[in-house]
Amino acid sequence: MSLKRRSVVIDGHRTSVSIEPEFWDALGVIARARGQAVNALIAEIDRARDGNLSSAIRVFVLKEWRVRA
Repeated sequence: MSLKRRSVVIDGHRTSVSIEPEFWDALGVIARARGQAVNALIAEIDRARDGNLSSAIRVFVLKEWRVRA
């Protein structure tokens, strides 16, 4: 499975995040359900993370989908 890299702006600085396309899709669904932009949701995840941002996004998406299941 290939990764998809996107540039995002977090608290005013630009960075790139590489995650699988399925995670980008799920992140978009979650952001829309919350009435947020994807960048805003990523910034929220960034503030709460302990480790790597890409991993934090994957874990966040997994937890959100488990709650919805």
